[in-house]
Amino acid sequence: MVYMEKLKSYKHKVQYYETDAMAIVHHSNYIRWFEEARLDYLEQIGLPYDEIERRQIMIPVLGASCQYRQAVKFGESVWIDTEITSFNGLKFSVAYKVYDESRTVLHAEGTTEHCFLDAQFRPIRLKKVAPDIYEKFSACLN
Repeated sequence: MVYMEKLKSYKHKVQYYETDAMAIVHHSNYIRWFEEARLDYLEQIGLPYDEIERRQIMIPVLGASCQYRQAVKFGESVWIDTEITSFNGLKFSVAYKVYDESRTVLHAEGTTEHCFLDAQFRPIRLKKVAPDIYEKFSACLN
């Protein structure tokens, strides 16, 4: 099994449309940022999402949570640290921490939970259906 870094980082520059009338990021955007960071994470470990979908494997979100610590404003950049925290071949969880550009202020943290489905929306065991993908996910926990 190949060892992979557990933690991956993704940089996001806040866009004007992500803010509200107070010029701070609207709370709903953090969940979108989690998705951006998660897809970037998968790409960094050699699993681009479009490749996974071509293999008729879907990864829906089962749950999402976010705890907001300090507002982010238009024009700022944030780092989103992403880590797979659990994986059993059927489901997995991802943790996120959103920091300012200097990584001194924690703006938010959260989690998402996912499962693996086939094209008919039936749960699949990744180890059986796609052992290569299973190995890459497993390597992220070691």
